[in-house]
Order: sequence, then structure tokens, then C-alpha cells
Amino acid sequence: MEKEVAKRVKCYVILTAAAVIYAVAVSLFLDPNNIAPGGVTGISILVNRFTAIPTGTINLLINIPIVLLGLWKFGWRFICSTMYTLALITVFINAFAFYGPVTDELLIASVIGGALIGVALALVFRAGATTGGIDIIVKVVRTKRKHIKTNVLFLAFDSMVILASWIVFQDLTVAFYACLAVVTDSIVMDKILYGSDEAKLTYIISTKPAQVKQRLFDELDITATIITARGAYTNAPKELLMVVTRKQMYPKLEEIVKDEDTSAFMIVASASEIFGEGYKDITRDKI
Repeated sequence: MEKEVAKRVKCYVILTAAAVIYAVAVSLFLDPNNIAPGGVTGISILVNRFTAIPTGTINLLINIPIVLLGLWKFGWRFICSTMYTLALITVFINAFAFYGPVTDELLIASVIGGALIGVALALVFRAGATTGGIDIIVKVVRTKRKHIKTNVLFLAFDSMVILASWIVFQDLTVAFYACLAVVTDSIVMDKILYGSDEAKLTYIISTKPAQVKQRLFDELDITATIITARGAYTNAPKELLMVVTRKQMYPKLEEIVKDEDTSAFMIVASASEIFGEGYKDITRDKI
């Protein structure tokens, strides 16, 4: 019970930090420079130019029917953390707007603003929530049209918002930097969520597989797949450990094996892509 409470507290602390980062990106970099970075946030920035309603409030108002749609389709468990994050983003965007832009250089504003949004979204997704908006719409569309790729849907929505920003501001330069912000956001978010694709695939045959496996879990926080094998010469049964590690973690793995069993037999190969927990989401489509 205590572990579950601690886990939930940690989750909401992360969501709070993500909301602050997201709001900083919008209020101090993107919005004051007329950069509409796609999605509902971009729409909110555009609508703000025709009304006296703050951008954060518009973002909340647009998201209300979307969140209700998500509640209907996916239930309370999915939506509660999203509503919390959305409420904080609204408050912080409106609060930070009074400070004005940190910079009026469009290149700096678009890159830093896009990067901060990428960081915020990655934190939110890791905590099992969303910021509402297009994320929920895409998720709903995909339940009915699974043949449509996720990234294609995001690209379509973001492209429409960027095109609208060109029309509203009558400035192709601003639209270009909005596009740059979206690209930066996507790159940063993917790097944080999935890291580098470079990984090591290691097969370990040892007389002490249990000890090696336990140290991998304790010291590297990774596990292994145990494959039952048999020596061709001795016909003796063996346990083969299959381990996947990020490239930078491999030296420690090698050290652990050497410490436990100097006679261990290891086969090490490079893995170009890894799908699964801790790596890429196998359900995440490519363009």
C-alpha cells in the first residue's frame, strides 16, 4: 500500500514539473513570438489573437469536449491524470504570460520552446498521462482506423495548424519557425522516451547464471531471458542468458560477468532497434 501511494505521489510530482516546463515553453518562448507549434496549443495561440481570452484558458476550453470524449472512450483511470496536468498547464500558462518573452529571436524561441515541450511531453507520457488535445483525438481515431499511422495523423493536424498560423499572421517566416518547433519537439521527446537505438545484445553461458542474473538486476536494473541449452560436446544441460543493454551500460555488464565467472562464454552483437519496455513502443507507428 505504501509503495503504491509513493508511486502515485511521484507520478503527480512529475506531472507538476512537466506542466511548469510546458507552460514556460508556451508563455515565455512560443506564444509571445507568434509561434503556433501545432496541436491544441497552437490553435489556442491563434484564437487568442482574435479574443481577449488568455491562451491558457482557451487551451482548457478547447480541451474540455476532447477530455469528455476521452472519458467516454477510455474511462476515468486514463483521464484523471490528464485532467490534472491540463488544469496545471492552464494555470501556469496564464501566470507566466505576464513576464513576457525571454527572447524575440525566432530561431532561439522556436528551438528552445520546441525542446521544452518535447521534455514536458516525454515526462507526461512516462507518467502515463497526456496533455489532452490531439493526443486523445489521435488515440480515438486509431481505435476505428488502425490502418492510419499515428505519426501521419499528428503530422496532418500539426500541418493544418501551421498553415493556419501562416494565414493568421500573414508571415511565412513565423510559419517556418512553428514547423521547426514541432520538429524539435518530436526529436527531443523521442530521445527522452526511447533514447538512442544503439544497444548490445549479449548471450552469456556461465556456471553461475543465477549470480550473474541477480547482479544485473541489482546493479543495472535490467533482467535477462533464460534459454535452456545443451552443450554439443558434453551433452550437459546449460542455462544461456540473453541480455539487452544500452551501449553505455555494456562495460558494467562485462565487468559483472568477469567478477562472477572468469570462464564464462559470451557472444556480443549490436542491436539496431529494440522494441519493448524501456525501449521503443512496438505499437508506435513510423511514417
